[in-house]
Amino acid sequence: MAIRLFRRIKHALAGGMRQRVTRSGFGFSFLISVVGAVSFLSGNNLLFLVLAALLATLLLSGFVSRLSLAGLELDFVFPDHISARRPVLARMKLRNEKSWMPSFSIFVTGAQKSVYADELYFPLLPGGATVEESVEISFTRRGVHTENGFLLRSRFPFGFAERRVHVTLRREVLVYPSLEPQPVFESFFARLAGELETHARGRGYDFYRIRPYEVGESARHVDWKASAHTGELQVREFAREQEPLLEIYLDLDAGDHEREWFERAVECSAFLCWRMAATAARVRFRTQEFDVSTPSEGDVYTILKYLALVEPKRGRMILVPGREDSLQVVFSVSPARLVDAGWHDAHMVDLRTVPGGSPEPVTLHASASPRTGSHLDHRR
Repeated sequence: MAIRLFRRIKHALAGGMRQRVTRSGFGFSFLISVVGAVSFLSGNNLLFLVLAALLATLLLSGFVSRLSLAGLELDFVFPDHISARRPVLARMKLRNEKSWMPSFSIFVTGAQKSVYADELYFPLLPGGATVEESVEISFTRRGVHTENGFLLRSRFPFGFAERRVHVTLRREVLVYPSLEPQPVFESFFARLAGELETHARGRGYDFYRIRPYEVGESARHVDWKASAHTGELQVREFAREQEPLLEIYLDLDAGDHEREWFERAVECSAFLCWRMAATAARVRFRTQEFDVSTPSEGDVYTILKYLALVEPKRGRMILVPGREDSLQVVFSVSPARLVDAGWHDAHMVDLRTVPGGSPEPVTLHASASPRTGSHLDHRR
């Protein structure tokens, strides 16, 4: 029994612990040096007893501090859906694997480049117990994150030294592209939503409602009786046969020097798919290696999972447009190649950057050419 206990203590104390002596520790060490020097110079037995007590306190403090921090297990429970640069709540679990000794005064902080930038303090963690706390985390980039570093530190019991243990969580976490609203993305989405509404209105045959006339509508839909009754032009609106379709095409043919453009295009694609999913519109997202329609073939998270891992690939063949009645949006570094491939009426989205890497301010610029459609262009 004693041997097993000794082995458990040895295993708990082993590990990558580091310590930093505090001001109190330096002061206490200086006091020990002074008492020791006076004891040997004077030969006073009482001072030797005081020196022994001070040394025992220092040794006991180091042992208890190391033992209190040992045997701790840190774990995180991440939410199912995480997007880059958007803070989300996760569950932090700290478990004391020592069933025979509690741990005192534990600080949990994020290491360098950790997803956790705050600090938690646990005054007491009983032996064999587990505590849970909700913490706010944030990932800076999309993709699969496999390692996140954290620091456990403690100054228990007397604060002479601060013990630290670096903990690395090796767990795969899939992070979607950023879905944070940006002015240019919001403007482009509002424009597409308006075009989808105009594109789909009046295509059905079942009567839906009578509403005020809007400029540009056909006179054949005017309800003259309702107009005479209200004194204003009123039109008949019919229910749609089916919801409008937005087709988004992301061209993967991009080089390494166009990496920043590609990341910007991925974020804009993810934003449009995410916002359109909240409306009644159907979305078909396509690349040279991926094709899915929502909601018939999958949900928006199917697209976001793909966009979390997609990479640019040179030499990919350009696909031809899909359905003619869809509203088409194209992301490509070479819009002219897409036009030659048949994307005549598509919205060509051009996301340029200045030398140095930071995106320029963006404004919507509508091209007058019927073959090139509209452009989302960066201009100062």
